[in-house]
Amino acid sequence: MGSKSTPERLPVSDPFHGFAIVADGAQLLATEKQHDSETLLAGTLIIRYGIRYLGKPHLSIVPGLVALDYGDILNGEPAWEFLLRRSNLHPRAEVFGFRSDGRDEMIVVKNLDLALPPEVLAFTTENDTIPAARPVALIGSNVSAVPPRIRKYLPHSETLTSWRERSP
Repeated sequence: MGSKSTPERLPVSDPFHGFAIVADGAQLLATEKQHDSETLLAGTLIIRYGIRYLGKPHLSIVPGLVALDYGDILNGEPAWEFLLRRSNLHPRAEVFGFRSDGRDEMIVVKNLDLALPPEVLAFTTENDTIPAARPVALIGSNVSAVPPRIRKYLPHSETLTSWRERSP
């Protein structure tokens, strides 16, 4: 009898070419250098997404592997799509990954808050588990080359000035 091996953890990620900056105390992604801000990171960043904890929205888990209660194991895009679209059917499914603070974690789906938007996290390498930045918006006049998932989860402003005008 052959045994089924467990697939490796594979968090969804998107490349971002640009800058992680700090402006007015907030971390942002920018497609071009921004004056009147501090540059945290520059170059190609690895953007990952965390599902927030129920009752603890300051914590999130970057899913690498999902074990369903009937034995199937998902990773990568199938795991991400399952969590966003079908996890309500499997509240006992286990999510393995690393938390937004870098700790290795396993949590069941019912303890995640899928009603909140995912947390966007920026890393400098594929192997990092502690984010180098936690951007809350995307700044850039032309974001057509920015991966769709980043544009979906980060509010966009064309300029830093327009972002400041919209921020509370």
